[in-house]
Amino acid sequence: MALIVGCYGLWMAAGTIGWSLSPWLAMLVLTLAVALHSSLMHEAAHGHPTRNGLVNEALVGLPIGVVYPYRRFRKLHLSHHADERLTDPFDDPESWYQALWRYQALPAGLRSLLVFNNTMIGRFLIGPAISNVAFLLSDWKLLRAGDPAVQRAWRHHLVGLAILLPILVFAFRMPLWLHLVPVYLGQSIIAIRTFAEHQWSERPDGRTIIVERSPLALLFLNNNLHLVHHKQPNVPWYELPRLFRARREEWMRMNAGYVFPSYFALFRAFALTQKEAVVHPVLRRTPEPGRAFRPRVRQRSVHGLGSAPVPAEPSRK
Repeated sequence: MALIVGCYGLWMAAGTIGWSLSPWLAMLVLTLAVALHSSLMHEAAHGHPTRNGLVNEALVGLPIGVVYPYRRFRKLHLSHHADERLTDPFDDPESWYQALWRYQALPAGLRSLLVFNNTMIGRFLIGPAISNVAFLLSDWKLLRAGDPAVQRAWRHHLVGLAILLPILVFAFRMPLWLHLVPVYLGQSIIAIRTFAEHQWSERPDGRTIIVERSPLALLFLNNNLHLVHHKQPNVPWYELPRLFRARREEWMRMNAGYVFPSYFALFRAFALTQKEAVVHPVLRRTPEPGRAFRPRVRQRSVHGLGSAPVPAEPSRK
């Protein structure tokens, strides 16, 4: 609860008082607030801080991240938690992998962008743009098709935006359009966490990463210990470090050594090197009836397209 109050309080202070004192500092604080808000949405989707879903939704309901309706994020993210379907280009809403036949149908320029997006710098720079465009186009089609759950989610989101807009126009001292910069950069910070959260492994437990230490752990609400979260998704964020320390060696055996000591170690290894091939190494290799030749990229980023083969087992670090 303190984090929720602090997140909105810092966001408001940065956009009002902070902008007058130091625009650069204000932009930094706004960016961090947007990133923290994304993590708080994730926590609320998993049933925290209260047992009442509507209360949790209201607590994180002011959409300072602008793009993602909370109910759409919650629905897609909880679908992602079916570990037996992790990384599936179709059944995992947060998978960055592409089906081979879809990838081959894409223009060469888009294939090159997706290869760059599978580097850490690429994910930071263009990952949010790819995710946002893909998500909005996908939901637009669902809205036009009359999907009632999607329509309800967007109606709720529009109410939140209707509350947000007067704050940005009348309370913030910064130009309205400039608010989109910390929105994008906040998503880019979250992309540091999501960049390597999952990779293909024959064993579902081997598909989820552990990053042992990070100065961004509070901002990520300890989701750098991502395997622990996936195995115990109802555990609140502040319990994850204790659970990891109590069974550290067991967790590391469980995910077959898909462990990095820090995000800096990830950066050194994959700053401009493709971590995974864009094409899934095992699943969805041949065309399937009823599947459109359209790129499917991960939904969140709040939580979201190489052709070379990648190992079936997780890389070890």
